[in-house]
Amino acid sequence: MKVTINDVAAQAGVSIKTVSRVINNEPSVRPATRKKVIDAVEALNYQPNLAARNLAGTRSYTIAFIYDNPNAYYVIDMQNGILEACRARGYELLIHPSNAKSDAVHDELKNLVRHSRIAGLVLTPPFSEDQAIIDTVRSLDLHYVRILSAAATEDDEENCIQVDDNGAAYALTKHLLELNHRRIGFLCGSEGHISTRARLDGYRRALREAGLPIEKELILKGEYAFDSGVEGAKKLLQSANPPTAIFASNDEIAAGALFAARLMDIKIPEQLSIVGFEDSPFSRQTWPKLTTAHQPNNEIAKCAAALVLNKARSKGTENGKAHKEAGIQKEFTPELVIRDSSGPAPG
Repeated sequence: MKVTINDVAAQAGVSIKTVSRVINNEPSVRPATRKKVIDAVEALNYQPNLAARNLAGTRSYTIAFIYDNPNAYYVIDMQNGILEACRARGYELLIHPSNAKSDAVHDELKNLVRHSRIAGLVLTPPFSEDQAIIDTVRSLDLHYVRILSAAATEDDEENCIQVDDNGAAYALTKHLLELNHRRIGFLCGSEGHISTRARLDGYRRALREAGLPIEKELILKGEYAFDSGVEGAKKLLQSANPPTAIFASNDEIAAGALFAARLMDIKIPEQLSIVGFEDSPFSRQTWPKLTTAHQPNNEIAKCAAALVLNKARSKGTENGKAHKEAGIQKEFTPELVIRDSSGPAPG
C-alpha cells in the first residue's frame, strides 16, 4: 500500500501538521523533531505528492527555467544544476524553451506565470540581459534570479548570479600573449549577448596592457555556432596577414575554427593556436583538445536556483532571507584550462 503522510506522522510520533512543516522546509520546527520526521520519511520511503501540494495550498512548489540558447550542452548543465537544487528542497522544475526575439514573448511569460502557479524564475541569457523582460517579471510580483556575464546594476544586485567573462577572456588572451602571439584573431558570439561584449572587452584589455593595437580586421562578428567558427576562421586565415592565434567566443565556435584549419592543412598548435570558452564537451571531443575557460554551469545554475527558492521560502521574513542567502555563491570567474590547441607562436 502507498505510504501516506498519516503513516509518517504515526512513525515519528508527531502531528500531521508537523510532518507538513518539515516537508515544506519551514523554519519553525525543532531540530530533534525535524530529525524524527526525516528518519520516518526515509524509513517508510515516503514520496510527497508535489502536484497535490501545489493544488491544496496557496504556496507553489515549482520554479521555472526559461531559456533560448542554441547550445544544448549549456542548457543541459543548467537544467541539471537547477534540478539538483529543487530536489534538495522538495520543489519541482518547469522547463520552458522560448524565442527571445518573438513579439509575443512577454504575453507568453505572463501566461506561463498565471497558469502554472510557479514560485520563481531562473533566467539565463538572453532573457536575463533584456531589461524589458525583467520589467515584465517585476510586474508579475515574482521572485527571480538572473545569470549574467557582467556586473549587476545596483538596484538588482540581490537577484543576480554574476559570471566574470571579462576576467576569463583577459586570462585566455594573456595566455596567448605569453606564448608570443602578437596577431590574435577574435571570433565573436551572437550580437546582443552581454557575454559577447564581455569576452571581447577582456580580449581588448589584455592587448592594450601588452601595448598592442586593436586591429578591427582581426575581430569578426558571428554566432555561438560551429558553422560560424568555420566561416570566421576561413576568413581570418585567408587574409593577407593572417593571425597566429584565434580566440573563439565559445568552444563550439572554436571547434569550427579547428575544422577550418584542418581543411586548409594548417597544423594546430604548430602553425596556429586556437582557444575556446566554457569548457563544454566540445573542448574535449576535438583533436587536439581545446584550451578554454572552465565555466561551471552546473554549479552556477544550482546557486541560482537555491537563491530563488530561498527568496520564495523566506517571503516576508527579511532576517531569515539574509541568513539563508549568506552562504550562496553569487560570483564566478571561469578558470583557464590549458590543453593541446595552444602553443608558442610560429617563427
